[in-house]
Amino acid sequence: MEIVTPFKEIIEEVKSIGGDLAKFCFQCGICDTVCPWNKVRNFSIRKIMNQAIYGLSEVESEEMWLCSTCGRCVQRCPRGVKQIDVSIALRRLGTNYQVFPPSVKPIKTVIGGLMAEGNPFGEERSKRGDWASGKGVKTFSEDMEILYFSCCYSSYDKRLKNIAVSTASILKKAGVNFGILGSSENCCGESVRKTGDEELFKKLAKDNIKNFIDNGVKKIVVSSPHCYHTFKNEYPEFMVNFEIIHITQYLYELINSGRLKIKGEYKKRVTYHDPCYLGRHNGVYDEPREVLKKIPSLQFFEMSDAFEESLCCGGGGGRVWMETLKDERFSNLRLKQAIDVGAEQLVTACPYCITMFEDSRVVLNYEDVLEIKDITEIVAEVI
Repeated sequence: MEIVTPFKEIIEEVKSIGGDLAKFCFQCGICDTVCPWNKVRNFSIRKIMNQAIYGLSEVESEEMWLCSTCGRCVQRCPRGVKQIDVSIALRRLGTNYQVFPPSVKPIKTVIGGLMAEGNPFGEERSKRGDWASGKGVKTFSEDMEILYFSCCYSSYDKRLKNIAVSTASILKKAGVNFGILGSSENCCGESVRKTGDEELFKKLAKDNIKNFIDNGVKKIVVSSPHCYHTFKNEYPEFMVNFEIIHITQYLYELINSGRLKIKGEYKKRVTYHDPCYLGRHNGVYDEPREVLKKIPSLQFFEMSDAFEESLCCGGGGGRVWMETLKDERFSNLRLKQAIDVGAEQLVTACPYCITMFEDSRVVLNYEDVLEIKDITEIVAEVI
């Protein structure tokens, strides 16, 4: 029988991030039953928790990088154990020692891009606001109503730039006095924090906070639930408190106040996917559905695994940057659920989700069967 020596540094790292609640785990296994990984392969977050408690984790193992931080286990745990915190603590050790299994190695390139250019793609910082060129979008000034923060994906990704363009179009139509900060913005840092690089997260966050304060920002509308979660729940760690609104909440507000008028019909069969960081982590479920239901002729259908039970797309926790085997993608299952309810379009409100769904659409040969839409793309068509 092999005797394994506890790794004290693992125990201390788990404690330092607040993961000491792991000691309350009594190995009931509920976390394993709700974890989306067990829909596509065998995986035990319970085992990882147990190993972490006693300092017996294998830091070089791929398994500690699988968690997409979807929050299902935390939501259902009867003892209040924060499994996500333990996963992040273990990843901090891996990142500190530069121990990345093959499927995780793209993280190194992402970190380089974030350090050099403030975005995970390593694209030129000066081009961050290029999506707004010719769209009549102004640079933010202190007298403006809101700052629109479009996130890295909708600023640089060819497919996702249309989210930013659609959002700007909606805000202009509603008469909102808004602007962007473009090249002076950084990534919010949420996902790189979840991959264990705490120092880089702090640098990105502090740079953004200084930028916001220097420009007199008070109210921020965001496209990404990951930006929403970070600005709202994690930036207050730095003793700041901006008003943060996700675009779905703002759309609901603009429509209900009469500032935004829906004029056209939308004759499509639509279903909505709850992003983990908008729904489960932050409780925003009703606003996006109410917006969709206000659009004339739109037929709305709920999928299985909706609201609090929503099936993760697989992109959270930095996994949007990692390699996932084609037959192990949660997003494949989600597309099948959308088709099962007869939807022509799978609508969501998260750039990560759209990225994962578009990849699965190609893998499953669903390009002619199902469209993937951001909610702003639909609203922009009917106003």
